[in-house]
Amino acid sequence: MEKTKIILDSTSDIPRSWLEKFDIELVPLHIIWPNGDSEPDDTRDEKELMVFYKKLENSEAIPKTSQPSVKQFQEAYLKAKEEGYDNILVLTISSQMSGTSNSALLAASEVDIPVKVIDTKMASSSIPLIARYARELLNKGLSLDEVSEKILEMRKNKKFHAIFFVSDFNFLVKGGRINKIQGFMGNLLKLKVGIFINENGEMIPFDKVRGAKKAYQMILRKMEEEGIKIGQKIGLIGVHCNAKEDIDEMLKMIKERYNVEYFEYANTGKVISTHVGLKMAGFGVEILD
Repeated sequence: MEKTKIILDSTSDIPRSWLEKFDIELVPLHIIWPNGDSEPDDTRDEKELMVFYKKLENSEAIPKTSQPSVKQFQEAYLKAKEEGYDNILVLTISSQMSGTSNSALLAASEVDIPVKVIDTKMASSSIPLIARYARELLNKGLSLDEVSEKILEMRKNKKFHAIFFVSDFNFLVKGGRINKIQGFMGNLLKLKVGIFINENGEMIPFDKVRGAKKAYQMILRKMEEEGIKIGQKIGLIGVHCNAKEDIDEMLKMIKERYNVEYFEYANTGKVISTHVGLKMAGFGVEILD
C-alpha cells in the first residue's frame, strides 16, 4: 500500500490531536500586524492561541494575512518525500477566500513526487473533516486518485458543511473575505450574524439575531436548511474563538436532534481568528449517512 502524506494549510482549524492521529502536516499562512511585524500561523496549542486572541483584542487595527509561498509548499512536499512518502494529498481553503490553492498547485509542478491538490471550497473546521475522511479511505487501500474522486463526490453531494456565527461582523468585512451586505452590519447593534460556506466556497451571511440563545437556534435552523436532516448520523468539530461555552450549549441541543458519532473541539487559528473575530462559534459538520 502506498504511503500518502496529507497536507493542509493553517486555515484548517484542526483539533491538535488529529495532526498525529491522521498523519497530517500544516503549511502556515502569516499574520502581518499594522506595525509591519509578521508571524506564522503555526500553532494549534490552546494556550498559545489564547495569548494571540488577547493580542488581537488589544490591537488598534485588524492585522492583514498572507497566503503561503510556493517555496513553503515545495519544502513541505520535499520533506514528505525525504520521510519516505510515495505521494501527497493537499487540501486547501476555498480559492474564493485565498490564493493558497494556487501556491500549492505551482509548487506541485516543481517537485518529483506525485501531489494531488484539492480546493475544498471550505474553510476552518470543515477541512479537517475532509482530511479525516481521506485518511480513512487511504487506510482501506484506496489509491490517491480514488480518494480524490470520492472527496469531490462528497463535496458535490454536500456532505461537509461549515456553519457558525460571529459576534463582530466588522472583522469579516474589513478583512475582505466577505461582501458587506446591506442589513448585516451586526456589530453596530451587538447582534450575532450567522455565516455559512456555500457550494461555491463563499462565506455568506444568512441571518442575524440578538443574544446567544437565539444564535444557537439560528445555527440549528441553518443545519436543517442545508439538508442535515434531524436524526441523521453526523460528525462534528466545534470551532470557536474563545467561546467554548457557546459550543457546549449548542452541542447539547444538537445531540438532542442528531446522532453524533464523533465530536472534537478546535480553536480558531491565527488567520481564521483575524477574519472572524473574537467570540465566533460554530461547527464543521460531516453527514455520515
